[in-house]
Amino acid sequence: MAQRAEITARLPVVFGLGRNEAAAAIGVSAPTFDTLVQKGMMPKPHLIGTRKIWDVDELRAAFKALPQEQEDEIDTWADVA
Repeated sequence: MAQRAEITARLPVVFGLGRNEAAAAIGVSAPTFDTLVQKGMMPKPHLIGTRKIWDVDELRAAFKALPQEQEDEIDTWADVA
């Protein structure tokens, strides 16, 4: 029987991810992902029995809502005396 990772790699669309995959998808460690979920910065999982699965669309929306690093503002008034 094929392993889950082998099957997932062949799927054209993935709807849900486990904890480690969800964390990797947004570029953080699993413990950091847990903290983001606890703080409400990432969505809570859906449950299939006791298995926790994160919806990829919800993850994407939550990731897009995270603050972005801002460029230093240029002081346009610096040359005005």
